[in-house]
Amino acid sequence: MTSSSLETPPALAPRQQSAAEHATARRIGIASAIWGVSILASRLIGLVREGVIGRTLGAGSKGDLYTTAFVVPDFLNYLLAGGALSIVFIPIFGAYLARGEEERASEAFSVVANFLCVMLAAVSVALWFAMPVLAPIAAPGFTIEEQRELVALSRIVLPAQVFHVLGGLLSASMQARDRHALPALAPLVYTLAIILGGWIGGQEAGAYGFAWGALAGSIAGPFALPLIGALKSGLRWRWKFALRHPDLKTYLVRSLPIMIGFSIVVVDDWYLKREGTLAGAGAAASLSYAKTLMKVPMGVFGLAAGVAVFPTLQRLVAEGKTGEMRDTLMRSLRTLLVIALAAEAVLTVCGVEIVTLVYGRTRLTPDQIHEIALCLAIVSIGLSAWASQTLIARGFYALGNTWMPALLGTAIAAAAYPLYVLGRSELGTRGLAIASTVAIVVYTCALAFVLARTLSKGAPNDTAQAPWFTAFLARAALVLVAAIAAGVGAAHAFAFPSGTLAIAARAGALTLVTLATFVAVARLVRLTEVAALFRRLPSAPERGRVAE
Repeated sequence: MTSSSLETPPALAPRQQSAAEHATARRIGIASAIWGVSILASRLIGLVREGVIGRTLGAGSKGDLYTTAFVVPDFLNYLLAGGALSIVFIPIFGAYLARGEEERASEAFSVVANFLCVMLAAVSVALWFAMPVLAPIAAPGFTIEEQRELVALSRIVLPAQVFHVLGGLLSASMQARDRHALPALAPLVYTLAIILGGWIGGQEAGAYGFAWGALAGSIAGPFALPLIGALKSGLRWRWKFALRHPDLKTYLVRSLPIMIGFSIVVVDDWYLKREGTLAGAGAAASLSYAKTLMKVPMGVFGLAAGVAVFPTLQRLVAEGKTGEMRDTLMRSLRTLLVIALAAEAVLTVCGVEIVTLVYGRTRLTPDQIHEIALCLAIVSIGLSAWASQTLIARGFYALGNTWMPALLGTAIAAAAYPLYVLGRSELGTRGLAIASTVAIVVYTCALAFVLARTLSKGAPNDTAQAPWFTAFLARAALVLVAAIAAGVGAAHAFAFPSGTLAIAARAGALTLVTLATFVAVARLVRLTEVAALFRRLPSAPERGRVAE
């Protein structure tokens, strides 16, 4: 107990605690809104990209080639923990900035960045020459000619990972300074470049136009924009190569679990693409299209919540307030689950309409559209798990534990692979979608269980938490089923239209029916998180004050 807490009158302590919880919730809410808008813009442009790809390549062998071309390059990014650079590097860089040691911050960046440059160059060259050997492993269902094309496409995309990884480090240095505009803009530029490459290349270039667009976009967006911003912010990138530097050691130790572990969160895509090539022409593309659509709400809600809440969780752990950290995480998780389930209901009900509007009917047959929509409905069952695991994993990261998510995810990935093989052999594309959903749900439940056990040590009030959360999940599941049933009933009541505007209107009407039922049943069963979400929405005067 600190002296300040001893001086606090007992009557005021609950009020101060309530005010602190309100301030924490408000801080997380504002941060989530900021990141949500940024990610939403990226996902919407991503839908445009998917529409262009679908209309150009379709759901046949050409679509399979393009989606599979990223397997080996993405492995390089994952091998060097490219996706975790902000989590690993921001504490190192930010600690120097907090002490006003700008030179040492630049030195830490230079040492880590130069090490990554050398590693990226060496591994990229090795993978370049190894692609003819790796192509049959990545896509065993391709013909010899298709594997040759896969080699060519992968070699175009491979250098892009160099700019993604280095750009991620540059973005982390800017986020440590609370400068987010250019890092948030970078993925938008990258996606627009892919669209432009496909549009310029057209049907003649096919997948090659999109691949060259991805390479150009990685330079212009994820690398160049953060580089400009970081240099203007005072970063001095010098040539310094020191393998024994303490900051490099810290970076490697914290990144090691992510580098050597192959979590189901990442490996799921590899499994789907590999087994998809064995399930028949168009299977890999159909699964990729369905999962991309599912990732829109997953990124907007799940990733935004994880990014927004992580600094608060880390601060509470540093202050020794583990109980408050647990409560904050639990509140955020319940809210996230409700939003994810509502999105899941909409994707399930409006799957055919969404697929038709996004990917068009130029290169997709009605049967292919319905197959993608069915896969979307199946993978959407795991949407709440996909969204939640980003938040739960950050609970471990806030505790300084990067090993548990990696080890648990790797174990489940290894155990689940036979399920993907069985699903593909028995049910084809749909079986792979089912395997993907089962794997992520099992992983998320296991991760949540381990984190709950970790946080409950020494916490006397946790005995009531498990049954209460189980009751919450039961009510949420009931609301989800009712919303889907109402939406599907409304969909069957009217014939499917032919015009694009009519399809869009139908999708909008079905969405309203589904969400209205979701909210109504939530109130009926007293799922209080839905009402809390509406209370958090700012009123008109409040929006005016925010704008000012």
